[in-house]
Amino acid sequence: MLCGLRTNQAMVLQVPFRDVQSGGSTADLEKMKESCTSRLPTTEAAINMSNKETDNGDTMALKRRVGLGSCVALIVGTIIGSGIFISPVYVLEETQSVGMSLVIWFLGGVLAMIGALCFAELGTMIPKSGGTYVYLIECMGPIPAFLFSWTCALVLMPASVSAIALSFGYYMTDPIYPEHSCMDESQHIYEAVSKLFAAICILALTFINCVSVKAATVVQNGLTVAKLIALAIIIAIGFVRICQGHTEHLVPSVAFEGSNTNLFAYGIAFYQSLWAYDGWNQLNFVTEEIKNPYRNLPYGILIGIPVVTLVYLLTNIAYFTVLSPDEMLASSAVAVTFANRTMGVMAWLMPLLVCCSTVGAVNGCLFTAGRLPFVTAREGHMMDILAMVHVRYYTPLPSIILTGGIALLMLIPSDFSSLVNYFSFAAWLFYGLTILALLLLRVQQPNTKRPIKVPIVIPIIGLVASVYLVLAPVIDEPAMEIFYAILFILSGLLLYFPFVHFKLRIPYIMKPTQVFLQKLMFVAPSSYNAAVSKE
Repeated sequence: MLCGLRTNQAMVLQVPFRDVQSGGSTADLEKMKESCTSRLPTTEAAINMSNKETDNGDTMALKRRVGLGSCVALIVGTIIGSGIFISPVYVLEETQSVGMSLVIWFLGGVLAMIGALCFAELGTMIPKSGGTYVYLIECMGPIPAFLFSWTCALVLMPASVSAIALSFGYYMTDPIYPEHSCMDESQHIYEAVSKLFAAICILALTFINCVSVKAATVVQNGLTVAKLIALAIIIAIGFVRICQGHTEHLVPSVAFEGSNTNLFAYGIAFYQSLWAYDGWNQLNFVTEEIKNPYRNLPYGILIGIPVVTLVYLLTNIAYFTVLSPDEMLASSAVAVTFANRTMGVMAWLMPLLVCCSTVGAVNGCLFTAGRLPFVTAREGHMMDILAMVHVRYYTPLPSIILTGGIALLMLIPSDFSSLVNYFSFAAWLFYGLTILALLLLRVQQPNTKRPIKVPIVIPIIGLVASVYLVLAPVIDEPAMEIFYAILFILSGLLLYFPFVHFKLRIPYIMKPTQVFLQKLMFVAPSSYNAAVSKE
């Protein structure tokens, strides 16, 4: 089923939304429209202003306020989070050698670049926010798209926000309870305080993202600088150590000794490195808010991902100039261990900067993840309230609140990181389907305008890599968790057919609830503008 969107249409596409309240007279609507020119719309006006103009002549829609600098900062800030401070241990554990761990980090960057370039072609061909969801519904129809949104919006993205926020909580709590032990009551206190800090982080950033796109990007830009300072310190110390001759673990004849010979084990190593690269596709979730996306989307990718790859390689090299492989494997916080060995009395600075890094990653995840339920609802796959925009702030407030709320709930279990791992293969299943969609669109819509068109070999390599990443961990370590993940994905069909396909509505519950929430959050139905700003 093809949606038939074409980016070279001269006309503006207005996607109508069902008004949740109707029955007002024409005179009432005209009076309401006139009142918008002198003051903010009332709550009743907001409910009925689908496709009407606001007081400055704009339709109620997302605004293009994200420039090239913010695109790069969003990629770098979203990718560089807690991963580079945690994942090196697990990559080394799977590869069993310094040399192969560095190879995996480099190839992880290459794979992220391949995926991002494929998404850039799709993002400029189909300039709508929503990323994978939009591309799947364009090429493969609503069912694969709904299953992706069901999995991603309710589990994957909120879990990512929650996991990174909890990492922030751990780094904040370590100075308060440095001697906590897993064997006594102090561990429970440590966990509770960590979750409290994580909840405060999620709440604060959810509020910022709800009230201002500009404030969210300013926070992202500032925290991106902070986290790059942390990594710059590590890299600078690494250069000094190399100049001092501490390269015994980096010599090629030594670095590759003991490398894992199990080909499928490297799939799990890729999972660990790609967790640190997670965020390479985030710009495609905010395409409608990027100024001149035909230029800024690809340039943001071409600048941001190579910067991240270089930073990750240099950071890992710096780690190995201070720590032996055995010492790294024994560390639960490699960056802190590195700082304690090299920074003396200033070692306290590293946990602080890591906290800034994780806060930036949470902010970037919330900024992009909050747009997925918005786009999903706009296509009729979720409640209409999630497709609405705040009448003053022009942000998808209900969608952001949903993502932040689920992330908060995920803090309650004592261990939910395993849940993220269970669904990692599902994420790459959908990434592979998206790349396949690109190849299918080349055949189905050969004459469609493509402002960016990557060489055909790039999506083919990306598709092969995705198949490997899905199958390798299953073959290497088959587990029931994979079955549970597949079961959860398919359970989305139990909601799709009655509520989406057959449009079942529960009378006297759904409509009043939506009207109440719309009044409570002061939001109005959105419109989609397919025209691309050249600002």
